[in-house]
Amino acid sequence: MEFDTVTISRLITAMTLIFHIVFATLGVGVPLFISLAEFIGIRKKDKHYELLAKRWSRGFVISVAIGVVTGTAIALQLSLVWPNFMQLAGNVIALPLFMEVFAFFFEAIFLGIYLYTWDRFKSKYTHWLISIPVIIGAGMSAVFISTVNSFMNSPSGFTMENGEFSAVNPLEAMLNPSTPTRVFHVLGGSYLTVAAILAAIAAFALLRKKGAAEYHKKALKMTVISMFVFSIVTALGGDLSAKYLAKHQTEKLAAAEWHFETEGNADLVLFGWLNEDNEVVGAIRVPGFLSFLAHGDFTSEVIGLEATPEAERPPLIIHYLFDLMVMIGFFLLAVSFLYLVLSRFKRWDVHNKFILWLLALGGPLAMLAVEFGWLFAELGRQPWILRGYMTVEEAATKSPYIVHMFFLFLALYVVLGTLFILTLRKLFKDNPVELDLEKHYPELSKGDKK
Repeated sequence: MEFDTVTISRLITAMTLIFHIVFATLGVGVPLFISLAEFIGIRKKDKHYELLAKRWSRGFVISVAIGVVTGTAIALQLSLVWPNFMQLAGNVIALPLFMEVFAFFFEAIFLGIYLYTWDRFKSKYTHWLISIPVIIGAGMSAVFISTVNSFMNSPSGFTMENGEFSAVNPLEAMLNPSTPTRVFHVLGGSYLTVAAILAAIAAFALLRKKGAAEYHKKALKMTVISMFVFSIVTALGGDLSAKYLAKHQTEKLAAAEWHFETEGNADLVLFGWLNEDNEVVGAIRVPGFLSFLAHGDFTSEVIGLEATPEAERPPLIIHYLFDLMVMIGFFLLAVSFLYLVLSRFKRWDVHNKFILWLLALGGPLAMLAVEFGWLFAELGRQPWILRGYMTVEEAATKSPYIVHMFFLFLALYVVLGTLFILTLRKLFKDNPVELDLEKHYPELSKGDKK
């Protein structure tokens, strides 16, 4: 099968984002939970939480190392794969790209200090305070790179003269209309996903019943509480994002909901399929809820896809991506809420197999939701790379060597993914929790063997 250079360029970027988003999400979210575990450990004088922070920080370093390589690959691809886009918009997005690198180095410096100063201070709070800049640096990396993506959806901060951007205001470009909702949703989603992943690890460990039960139960309780809180935060972010789309990117919301005709009291369409006449079949309809989601009013008018020229409409497959992302979000909210309710009643075993399997399933599903969300964000902007100014086809390289580049990047990600799995397996399988407890906290290891 022969592919044109535009298709190959799309595949390279899609492959990179799908791979990189895993490490970007971990990079944003894990520092918060390392800090939280250490703080609880200090406050409660509980060594289990201290060990949680230490073990999570070991795994975090590996994910950061991989994330640096994949992040560099994305920066490289902007010039190699999308040269026309960089020629047009490079001077506008240069500032947030530079600030993102600065934020990473800021994070890396304090992460190094944090890792090598355990038990070096008289006050344990001094060491914990070093984790705060790590959280800030990780969060700001997400903020700056999100502003670039936001700019691609709602370009601002410049004037167009003779096909080029002039009178560029970098700050206005960064603080474009979609930046607040996108940043809020990205940060909330990252913290939710990491909470779900860490909860899944603890739940799976309890299912295996290999010891250190108390350690895993404390990890589970802390991460599930966080999962519940950030599920609500992420749902709020999604609601704000929908209202932004209803105002600024009507075609994206309409395609996501298969809303073809402009009307009031618009139904929310869940799943289903389209027949030959583009009619929705087999879907679950929630009367008036799309109007409420878009404008906070069940009777409000929602602009349909018919209002957008056919050549500028996003692919309708984003409907499924949107539905799956939302359904997983509500699943995580429901499971975490169920755990918290059952934990209030002593006669109920909150660590029964059913609940533990649901929580173990939540980790992979949360990461899938992140993947679906980013695919929805990128495909929903099509056919534009820079909405209203440049299409993906206009931005892509015309070099015939793009095919070779695809396989080079594919090989890179296969190697990195394999190294990541093997390193984590070696790091934690050869040094299980039980061994850490016996070595560093012998007084706890006896009580943990249940």
